[in-house]
Amino acid sequence: MDKEIISGGEALMRSLIKEGVDTVFGYPGGSIMPVFDAMYDHREDFRQVLVRHEQGAVHAAQGYARSSGKVGLCIVTSGPGATNTLTGISDAMLDSTPIVVIAGQVGTTVLGTDAFQEIDFVGITQPITKWSYQIRRPEDVAWAVARAFYIAGTGRPGPVVLDFTKNAQTAMVEYETAIVDCVRSYIPYPKPSATAIEEAARLINAAQRPFMLVGQGVELGNAQEELRIFAEKADIPVARTLLGLSALPSDHPLCTGMLGMHGNYGPNVNTNECDLLIAVGMRFSDRVTGNINTYAKQAKVIHIDIDNAEINKNVAVDVPIVGDCKEVLPMITELVANGNHKEWIESFFEYNRIEHERVIEKALNPGEGPLLMGEVARKVSEATGNRAILVTDVGQNQMMSARYFKYSEPRSILTSGGLGTMGYGLPAAIGAKMAMPHRTVCLFTGDGGMQMNIQELGTIMEQGVAVKMILLNNNYLGNVRQWQELFFNHRYSFTPMLNPDYSLIAQGYGIASRLVIEREELDDAIREMLECDGPFLLHVAVKEEANVMPMTPPGATVCDMIFE
Repeated sequence: MDKEIISGGEALMRSLIKEGVDTVFGYPGGSIMPVFDAMYDHREDFRQVLVRHEQGAVHAAQGYARSSGKVGLCIVTSGPGATNTLTGISDAMLDSTPIVVIAGQVGTTVLGTDAFQEIDFVGITQPITKWSYQIRRPEDVAWAVARAFYIAGTGRPGPVVLDFTKNAQTAMVEYETAIVDCVRSYIPYPKPSATAIEEAARLINAAQRPFMLVGQGVELGNAQEELRIFAEKADIPVARTLLGLSALPSDHPLCTGMLGMHGNYGPNVNTNECDLLIAVGMRFSDRVTGNINTYAKQAKVIHIDIDNAEINKNVAVDVPIVGDCKEVLPMITELVANGNHKEWIESFFEYNRIEHERVIEKALNPGEGPLLMGEVARKVSEATGNRAILVTDVGQNQMMSARYFKYSEPRSILTSGGLGTMGYGLPAAIGAKMAMPHRTVCLFTGDGGMQMNIQELGTIMEQGVAVKMILLNNNYLGNVRQWQELFFNHRYSFTPMLNPDYSLIAQGYGIASRLVIEREELDDAIREMLECDGPFLLHVAVKEEANVMPMTPPGATVCDMIFE
């Protein structure tokens, strides 16, 4: 039987369908036009989403990927179209988000001539991707796509770039599918050491004050249930990183809160009181450890991670276990004894009481004065039954919503952790809602971050994406202002903001909105937002010079938190 002869652009479409792609975030241009022309004939095969900026395309693909567990995809043109994706690709690399970015490129005959909109995209992206490859022949399309999706979605996930020359898009090829299920020298799921598993179990059984730190790796590995079973059997308190907050439900009795600079007091203090630290799928970020020279020096450390590069990178480890936490946790669970650490777990209660009295009660029940970010976040969470996906931008809105939202389902927080990308929130929320249409998606953003990618309101308008946007407006770049207040003698350089009328902007995009200034209006406004069938912008005027507390000052020991 003769093989079908098709263009390289059509070969890409067939390959994407084979990979199970159902949504494409894209922005066309000259060097990728043959691909978009081929896509015109596949309108029934996948949802084609025209974003308003290429950065928005990558963040939307990230939101799609992190909420669904699938590989996200965006397609852009060459030159500025390609370079506009760099922030999103970097963000995906640092936060281990599986995406594939396909960029157009000039034809091979003019490569290296500084042709119109030519840029060395492979060279630029090699340091910030798991794999970056230039397709120069249509014969390589099927193989390159299969390899790209395999690398992006396996092991420690991450971004992959395909640079697609124009002649490879237009030339004809005898198409046949390709399957890639292994890559030489790439071992996505290393076999954990049986000796290390046994040593870990021995340390856990001997520990009097074991403490588990859980990161996004548990979510990426779909090991939430394995985590719960292990923690309950060994009776070990659990703290979570910002990206791992929904790996264990907020109301689980072993859940002690969030780690880090703006985390909860008890977990941070007891990091330096435990005798055994068990890190699962987390990378010991500086925002978690504080001063590394004073971090958990009293404790033995077990580190479980799928990426060997993270072991002993920041914190010296006594028992390294390189492997998939979904496989490793049951192996350890089988060997550990039924634990009883009642007194140790209760030691968190007094710290919780102090934090509740000095910070949380004031944040949630201020009584009078301007609205606070924390009370808005908690009310929205409770109004959704604590079952919504929280998407945040970056800044005070991020920390306050993460702290006061509650999580009952996996994959329920999407935020920019490693790169801290303002502008991430709005397009990421679009991607999350498109991936998970049955779930409520609540975006919390500040007035600064909202304007970074505000053009994506056009994508919401066109696609009818029912994202619930909560804009916490304090007329400042709030996080920077907080640091200026605390460490730069109140010198508010470049942080006050003169803002537009967001209700008029929403109206221009045909998006329902409501401005809330008084506390008495908040409950009704939240109800109106959640009952709205389509997208909704809830614009909340919050206290201008409020701070996120508690806080570990930069360079301080993790447990030396300030409360005001």
